[in-house]
Amino acid sequence: MDIVEQTNQITLTPAAAKAVQDLLAQKNLTGYSLRMFISGGGCSGYQFGLALDNRVRDTDISSTQHGVSVVVDEVSINYLHGSTVDFVDDPSGSGFKISNPNPMPSCSSCTSGCASEDEDPDGSSCGGCCG
Repeated sequence: MDIVEQTNQITLTPAAAKAVQDLLAQKNLTGYSLRMFISGGGCSGYQFGLALDNRVRDTDISSTQHGVSVVVDEVSINYLHGSTVDFVDDPSGSGFKISNPNPMPSCSSCTSGCASEDEDPDGSSCGGCCG
């Protein structure tokens, strides 16, 4: 597989890398990567996702940080470049946190007061919830 290497697209903090490594060890998984992606649209906007994945595609953007392989598909990277993945553990709970410096697309024709982040990933049209 010819996987594109672009190490400066997404930053994985040492705390996040340790959390991923701990998950992989707990589940006894080898050969897995941390996959980042976007999903959704519509009135609730885009959602960021993380998953453990052992299927890396030829078109994925890949990097290894702090011993963890991170992969992102070619569409999601457009929305996730420059993001940082951290792991927080505080009194209110623990989990992964994605900080994304990129403005998310909005739908200028939404006038009914619902969330305006429902543009298609290719930027061509609204999802139609704001009619």
